[in-house]
Amino acid sequence: MPVIGLIIFAMWVVALIDVILAEEYRVRQLPKLAWVFIVILLPLIGSVIWFIVGRPEGPPSTPGPRPTGVGEQRRPAPAEPPEYRAAVAAREDEEYRRRVRERAEQQRRKAREAGEGEAGDTDASGGR
Repeated sequence: MPVIGLIIFAMWVVALIDVILAEEYRVRQLPKLAWVFIVILLPLIGSVIWFIVGRPEGPPSTPGPRPTGVGEQRRPAPAEPPEYRAAVAAREDEEYRRRVRERAEQQRRKAREAGEGEAGDTDASGGR
């Protein structure tokens, strides 16, 4: 007798899990929630009725594998516009680098002069 009880319990658990995992639109005859209540309230009969009448027919319609990024084909990078290539080439050019250094030095010099001029102005005015 305990074996029959275990079989009924196993069938009930399988039926309940099957009802819960079934896709709503594929369940037959009754809404999915009604099937859950039937299987819970009538374990043996509800499970049998679910497998005969309510269970979706055919294999489950599962979506394809999700992209994980591992071992997948990647799309080639879009072609770079000529302006971009020209900008990269200009950055790599030594002359460009020299001009950038000169400009940075000019800006530092102006900042130092402006800082000294402001300090001299506040002292000469007798202010703070």
